[in-house]
Amino acid sequence: MIDIKERKKYLNLLPIIIISIFIFKFVTVPKSFAPYTNLLKPFFWAFGIAYILNPMLLFIEKKFKLKRIWNILIVYTILLCIVTLIITILTPKVAMGLGSLFKEIPKFIKTTEEYFNTHTFNFGILDRLGVTDYLYENLSNILEELAKTINPILNKTIVQLIDITSSITSALTNFALGIVISIYMLKDKDLFKKQSKALMYALFDPTKANRIIEIGRESNTIFSRYLIGKIIDSTIIGILCFIGLAMLRTPYALVFSTIVGVTNMIPYFGPFIGMIPATVVTLFYSPIKALWVLVFIFGLQQFDGLYLGPKILGMQVGLSPFWIITAVILGGGLAGVMGMLLAVPIAAVIKTMLQRYIHNKLESKNIKL
Repeated sequence: MIDIKERKKYLNLLPIIIISIFIFKFVTVPKSFAPYTNLLKPFFWAFGIAYILNPMLLFIEKKFKLKRIWNILIVYTILLCIVTLIITILTPKVAMGLGSLFKEIPKFIKTTEEYFNTHTFNFGILDRLGVTDYLYENLSNILEELAKTINPILNKTIVQLIDITSSITSALTNFALGIVISIYMLKDKDLFKKQSKALMYALFDPTKANRIIEIGRESNTIFSRYLIGKIIDSTIIGILCFIGLAMLRTPYALVFSTIVGVTNMIPYFGPFIGMIPATVVTLFYSPIKALWVLVFIFGLQQFDGLYLGPKILGMQVGLSPFWIITAVILGGGLAGVMGMLLAVPIAAVIKTMLQRYIHNKLESKNIKL
C-alpha cells in the first residue's frame, strides 16, 4: 500500500496531466459546448495575440525604457502594419492564385488521362500478368471520379458563398475584438501574474505552490521561444521560397511559397507537405522545371533544418527526432492541425516534468545512473 508521502510524489505529475489534457482537448470541445466556446472565442484570440506579442513588448521595454502604454502603442502599430500588408497585398494575390489554380485542376486531370491513354509502357512481367492494363483502367476511373468530385466544389453555390462569407466575417470580428482585449491583457499582465500567484498560494501549501509556479514559468519559456522562433523561421523560409520560385519562373510562386511557409510550422512532416503541391503542379507545365523546383525546395528545407532553424530556435526544445515525430503524430490524431503545431512544445514540457520527477525519485532512493 502506498503511504501518504508516496502519494504526494505521484501528485507531482498532476500538473503535467492537466497541461496535456487542457491544450490537446480544449481545442476540440464537444458540440454541446459550442455556444459557450463561441462566446469565449474573442478571449482565445486575445490570449493568443497577447502571448505572441509579449516577447516583442519585453524587447521594446528594455530598449526604449518608456511607459508601458507607449510600448504597447509601438507594438500594436507594428501589428497593424503587418495585418494591413497581409490583408491588402498578400491575401488577395494568394486568393486569386488559388482561384486560378482550382480552375486549372480539370485541365490537369484531362492532361494526365490523355498522357496515360496515348503512351504505352513495357513493364515486362507486369504486362504479361495483366497488371498494367488493370492499373490503366482503374487510374482512368479514379481520374473520372476525381473530376466529378472536384467540379461541384469549383461550382460553389450561393449558399456556400454565404456560409464562407459568414465564417470569415465571424473570424475577423473575433480577431478585432481579440486585439482590443489583448491590449488590456498586456497592460495588466503584471497584475494577472500577481493574482495567479496569490491564487496558487491560497489553494496549495508554499512548497507545492512554488513548484506549480516554477512549472508554469518553464512551460511559458518553452512555448514562447518555440512558437515565436517557429513563426520567424517559417516567415523567412516562405520569403526565400518565393524569391527562389520567382527566379525559376514557377507558376503560382506566391501560392506555393505561402503553402511552404505555413506548413513549415509543422516539424518534419510540414516541409514535405509543402513541397508536394509546387512540384506536382509545375510538372504539368515543365517536367524539367518541376525537377528544379523539387531540388530547390528540398535544398531550402535542408538549409532550414541544418542551419536556420537551430540558429533561431536554439536548443530550447531538447527532443530527439524520434520524440518530435511521435509527438506530431499523436498531436495530429488528438487535435488535428492545431495539435500538430503545439505537439512539440507540449512534449518538451512533459519531458522536462518527467525528467524532474524521475530525478527526484532516484535521488530519494540514493540511485545514481
